[in-house]
Amino acid sequence: MPEPDGLKLYAPAGKHPHRPLFIYLPGMDGSGELFSAQCDRLKHHFDIRCLVLPSDDLSSWDSMAAQVVQLIGQESIARPVYLCGESFGACLALRVVALAPALASHLILVNSASSFHRFPWFHWVASLTTWVAPPLYQGSTLGSLPMMADLSRMGVANREALIRAIGTVSQASTAWRLNLLSQFRLEPLRLHRVKAHTLLVASLSDRLLPSLEEAQRLATLLPNPRIYPLPHSGHISLLEDGVNLKAILSAVGFLPPDQHNSQELASEDPCPTLIA
Repeated sequence: MPEPDGLKLYAPAGKHPHRPLFIYLPGMDGSGELFSAQCDRLKHHFDIRCLVLPSDDLSSWDSMAAQVVQLIGQESIARPVYLCGESFGACLALRVVALAPALASHLILVNSASSFHRFPWFHWVASLTTWVAPPLYQGSTLGSLPMMADLSRMGVANREALIRAIGTVSQASTAWRLNLLSQFRLEPLRLHRVKAHTLLVASLSDRLLPSLEEAQRLATLLPNPRIYPLPHSGHISLLEDGVNLKAILSAVGFLPPDQHNSQELASEDPCPTLIA
């Protein structure tokens, strides 16, 4: 299978080389554009980069992880690296830290899709996506949105951005990424070697995957883990109006020390109890 070079990091808020580096690895859309709402809150604390996967990308896990390690190496310049992956991007983040265990000072995983392979019907969806007629594929993708996201908790702009982002991924690339998720396994990664402090953000109302259960599983494999539950959120939680990643990081002490603001609430919901 061809593996085109083309993964890129872009700086949505400009470059700030004297701040800690924050790397966002996106979900299945691969665009990084859906991080914009969170970026606006974090840009005064971090030098932010978002990974972009080309819409037709068919890279393997090994290829993507190696490219991300190389890209981060070009940007880090001996400063703390906060690696944040959401869903598909959380799996990629795990591959990255498995390849380079000392790369990140902090690892943030949001609703990791690493449990995907344990559900047989997802394997069927992955194989079917390759062959279904394009009009049917487009309709089924939009029809699956209520499972992937709680649209009622998103503003109009974020809902529209989500629909646009999903529409930009080619059918072949969607099928390939689903296939990658069906192949993903935690056991070979030897995650006990990872040096990063780890935060596992898990939506308790995730209709797509058992995110809290998977966070608890990951917590047994990673050193220094903490779990932060989102009581009412769906799988695509960072687009929800009540979810504030900056405040979550503040609540667990992950913001750079001189930027810490313990007074800000992490969401519109009552602050949940942290699971150590």
